[in-house]
Amino acid sequence: MTASRILMHAYAWTGLAITVVGIAYTLVSPPQSLRTDRDGVPHFTPQVEHPITGEGVSVNELIRHYRGD
Repeated sequence: MTASRILMHAYAWTGLAITVVGIAYTLVSPPQSLRTDRDGVPHFTPQVEHPITGEGVSVNELIRHYRGD
């Protein structure tokens, strides 16, 4: 193997390692921007009960309603 081939292999393996570690870090402790949407509601929020009809309403729909969107 030539020196340039060894360096290219080292470069490729280093890039792969950085990518895998970065993805693993994001999955283990995601940044705040991945935990909530732009309104501050967590992504996995259950629906809330409508007081009159008793059906489920998403929290995002309530936010849009009270904001006037």
